[in-house]
Amino acid sequence: MPKKPKGYSGTPVITNSKARHKFSLGDKYEAGVVLLGTEVKSIRLGNAQVNESYARFIKNELFLCNAHIAEYEYGGEENHEPQRPRKLLVKLKEIERLRTEVEASGKTIVPLRLYFKNALIKCELAVGVGKNQRDKRQDLKKKVANREADQALKNSLKR
Repeated sequence: MPKKPKGYSGTPVITNSKARHKFSLGDKYEAGVVLLGTEVKSIRLGNAQVNESYARFIKNELFLCNAHIAEYEYGGEENHEPQRPRKLLVKLKEIERLRTEVEASGKTIVPLRLYFKNALIKCELAVGVGKNQRDKRQDLKKKVANREADQALKNSLKR
């Protein structure tokens, strides 16, 4: 049996790969997620996506919307709806801070990843401002320039 890498817990981490490309991210928060049993089993198998999801306020509660958690294969009649809104468990002080930040400056609450912490599923949230096309191109240029500089440094050290 092959050895598992150090730090591997056997549970998947579902990440939002588009978040850093589409948004300039600010403060990060950790929130619990209210899930059904079949949703937890499906996430444990890695059958979830948060790429197009966002968090929104409904009354005084925060909900994760548009996150896709595939139906559990063996769920039968007990299965869940794949894209239902899921309640996020955040402290009241953090909810008020998030609400004022979002309403005052038109920012968005973006989920960055779903992960297991002990036996619980947590969602890492960030407050972000949408990037325009020019910002995205500038980020790409910086990334390419850094990659070329690292490559040149690596090649100069080999000689």
